Amino acid sequence: MSIANGLISRKEQPLFSFGVISDVQYADIPDGRSFLGVPRFYRHSILVLRRAVEDWNSRNKPKLKFVINLGDIVDGYCPKDQSFTAVKKIADEFASFDGPVYHMIGNHCLYNLTRDKLLPVLKIQTPENLAYYEFSPVPEFRFVVLDGFDVSAIAWPQDHPNTKAAVDFLVEKNPNLDKNSPIGLNGLERRYLMFNGAVGKEQLEWLDGILMESTKLNQKVVLCCHLPLDPNASSPEALLWNYDEVMNLVHRYKCVKACFAGHDHKGGHSIDCNGIHHRVLEAALECPPGTDAYGRVDVFDDRILLYGTDRMKSTEMIFAL
Repeated sequence: MSIANGLISRKEQPLFSFGVISDVQYADIPDGRSFLGVPRFYRHSILVLRRAVEDWNSRNKPKLKFVINLGDIVDGYCPKDQSFTAVKKIADEFASFDGPVYHMIGNHCLYNLTRDKLLPVLKIQTPENLAYYEFSPVPEFRFVVLDGFDVSAIAWPQDHPNTKAAVDFLVEKNPNLDKNSPIGLNGLERRYLMFNGAVGKEQLEWLDGILMESTKLNQKVVLCCHLPLDPNASSPEALLWNYDEVMNLVHRYKCVKACFAGHDHKGGHSIDCNGIHHRVLEAALECPPGTDAYGRVDVFDDRILLYGTDRMKSTEMIFAL
């Protein structure tokens, strides 16, 4: 065996490998800073993605089966008259990968385009503009992509029932006039912000059915959502509103082995009470020029190895029995 990127690389071949990246948040605007003062490199982020795709396509490495983008491909500060062009530009960069690319929607995507325009560009083909789906790259594994903005104040037309439910929810949970402000909210209550959202009832029922079927098929499941699902891997401000409800459902089964997320740009990793790994990916947007944040993931029967590049930390995720 050998050491690579801080991880032990064993001689056996993985069942399959895939690429990961999150929060590219490209915009053709000068560099800026987050609300907390963290530098953001809007024009450089497309170069991070370009180098990632070149690496993923490298003939000197074993071929990747697919790539997963954890959301937010264009930034909310992107000029609105450039939104469609910018989203299409980044989607085309992803499309230069030699294989399938699975996208999920993030809040910044939704600041730029409505669902009916966004989902076709991302090739998310679901009925009624829903953005949750699943796929099985090999019979032993199933990937489930959740729509964390199913119930959301920013993701649907103003007269949509999901918008009304989200607005009513925020009025109840967040007393601030600015619903993106956590001032006065304590602990995990700080997740009740307008740029987050929830998984709705029908999606929960769908997830329950998928997990039940995966259990019968003896499949291992990897759950993916733009919004993190565990407080120990994320800042409270970035969590899915009803992460606890989702994880209570997940914990009824033993098939879910890992959860991948974006949104909280600094990244994080935790193992929850049921032994499920939660890996929040570091953002491509916050890479200074010349640095990167993307990864290659090797999947084995008993573990997942994330080999991170530069700012993305390598992580070994050994499955609980």
